[in-house]
Amino acid sequence: MPTEAGLAFFHEAQLTLRHADQAILAAQQARLSGAVSVGLSPTIASVLGLPLMRAMRERYPDVRLHMVSALSGHMASLLNARQLDLAILFDVNTARRWSVTPLLEERLFLIQSRRNPLWPLAEKMSLQQLQQKPLILPSGTHGLRSSVVTACAQAGFQPQLAMEIDSLTMLMEAVDAGLGATVQPWSAVNPYEDAAERFSWTEIDDDRVRRHAQLCSLSDDELSPAALAARVVLADCAKQLVQSGKWIGASLVAHEQRLG
Repeated sequence: MPTEAGLAFFHEAQLTLRHADQAILAAQQARLSGAVSVGLSPTIASVLGLPLMRAMRERYPDVRLHMVSALSGHMASLLNARQLDLAILFDVNTARRWSVTPLLEERLFLIQSRRNPLWPLAEKMSLQQLQQKPLILPSGTHGLRSSVVTACAQAGFQPQLAMEIDSLTMLMEAVDAGLGATVQPWSAVNPYEDAAERFSWTEIDDDRVRRHAQLCSLSDDELSPAALAARVVLADCAKQLVQSGKWIGASLVAHEQRLG
């Protein structure tokens, strides 16, 4: 039989447990709010942009999402200036107190007009075959250009350039018109519903020709709860796209490092 002290304790404990249940329910029902700014390159945005927006709308409908599409060098400057919370970048040498998570690796392809091909159409090609004809590439400040030039130099040659175009849309228009071919990840053709009719893409079968995408953000102590949540959602979306086969030529990388 409980004592009077035991009964008093029991009633207070019931009240405490009821309050705890109410607190848990309130936390579950509360909606995360705020704003978060995310930077994606045009090629990455063509694959990841819409799935990210849909996932954020579904999981955190009260979070206001600000999306920026720009070259990675410009996004690095915006991140350093605290004008972006998160960005997927390919060159993190200028990082200042960023949180950097290797996200995925993309194979690169020779992309050319299917109607006016400059190279024989094939599934794969060697890196050395790039020296046969001039290419259309972004300017020297672009991370992709640096990756391609470095890989070619390691193979013992310098690529020939027909044009330098920093707009992905304009670059792909030039390729579609048969003015030249380019080296890009598959995501460059993803925006085109008729990509298979307009373009041919041949994988460059060389481990040196890869693009390494890294998820960069301000340091954790500078990120808002909304930005921390968006970082998780972005990584989840990328993982789902790669594992489902919707992100052609991409493979996941799972390591994290801090740059200060």
